[in-house]
Amino acid sequence: MLDRLQRGAFAYITEYANAQNGLIADTSRSGSPCSIAVVGFALSCYPVAVERGWMSRTVAAAQTLKTLHFFWNSPQSERPDATGFKGFYYHFLDMKNGRRVWQCELSLVDTTLLVAGMLTAGCYFDGDGAEAEIRALSAALYRRVDWQWAQNGRETVSQGWKPECGFLHYGWEGYNEATIVYILGIGSPTHPLSLTSFAGWTSTYQWENLLGQDVLYSGPLFTHLFSHAWIDYRGIPDQFMREAHSDYFENSKNAIAVHREYGARNPRGYEGYGRNLWGITAGDGPGNREMRESSRDRRFFGYMSRGVPYGPDDGTIAPWAMLATLPFGSESALRGTRHLLQAYPQVCTNDRFSSGFNPTLAARGDGWLSEGWYGLDQGLLVMMIENYRSGLIWKITRECAVIRAGLKGAGFEGGWLSQCH
Repeated sequence: MLDRLQRGAFAYITEYANAQNGLIADTSRSGSPCSIAVVGFALSCYPVAVERGWMSRTVAAAQTLKTLHFFWNSPQSERPDATGFKGFYYHFLDMKNGRRVWQCELSLVDTTLLVAGMLTAGCYFDGDGAEAEIRALSAALYRRVDWQWAQNGRETVSQGWKPECGFLHYGWEGYNEATIVYILGIGSPTHPLSLTSFAGWTSTYQWENLLGQDVLYSGPLFTHLFSHAWIDYRGIPDQFMREAHSDYFENSKNAIAVHREYGARNPRGYEGYGRNLWGITAGDGPGNREMRESSRDRRFFGYMSRGVPYGPDDGTIAPWAMLATLPFGSESALRGTRHLLQAYPQVCTNDRFSSGFNPTLAARGDGWLSEGWYGLDQGLLVMMIENYRSGLIWKITRECAVIRAGLKGAGFEGGWLSQCH
């Protein structure tokens, strides 16, 4: 089952790619732009495909190099139709010409996920010829990112920037997927974040006791997974986690336990929820609508970040989410996934999970189902299944000098990080 679902998820990357420039569509829907974060996942998934025999090493290297060439040569300027600025890239790009679309932001976290994929590729492809060029380009692209500029004179980093209005007026507060932003930013050999920036961010954390679990709070499940797709946090706590006698890996396990308990308690009485059906996160939804069902007033939302236990929660489950937690606990991930596939087989077509499913909203008698697929879901699933099966991505990034430097600079220590290299 794992091989089938992992390969089905990877097939999204090849089916919805522009083979000429390496860009990957955000979704499978017609006219979808590229998401730079999805490209970062794709660059990390090519090594998985090589090791699993789904793609030859030569083809994977060629596609990786094509992608890196595009980003290196794409226009970097303050112009509103550029591809990026200061080494960062716009969140969404035109699939053909690679220019900014939708007046979207220059995104720090999405650029970070893209760069994480570049660094993964640079560490994996260790041969001559095209592989040597991959290493050189991935390093050059990373060195070009001006993390100091992104601090905007403050202790912590901004979430983004737009040519029309400058830096966005909100930053990162509270624990979320941005851990990897600070790690790569601090590890930069050219424009590093200040060493105090990570401590400034962790000072906004909320440590709580939720549904019987002590946990560093962040509601959506994906925030406990994204950074972990690349970095093995087992046994390497930072100062905050040392004081809590935990680490970020253990925290994700506790967050998953909160999600399972929330599913079991089902305080809002949604259809299908249970200890073996959970996974509330960012994703597609039924859209803004209201209805009265089972003597309850219900309100449903479109694409948004859902979370537990504080919500928002409209009964929408991400079908891929349980399986993506495999490295943190295979028994609950597999039991939940098997239950989901048996109870609601429509959520998985072509061995690929849809973004969202809402069994409470009875459309056609079997609940609402998201149209098509989202690249972020598929890329994360490929990586997390592989980290469970072989630990491949974690093995690659543990050997990445700049990631190690970023972790140490942010105050992480112990475990594999203390071993000599």
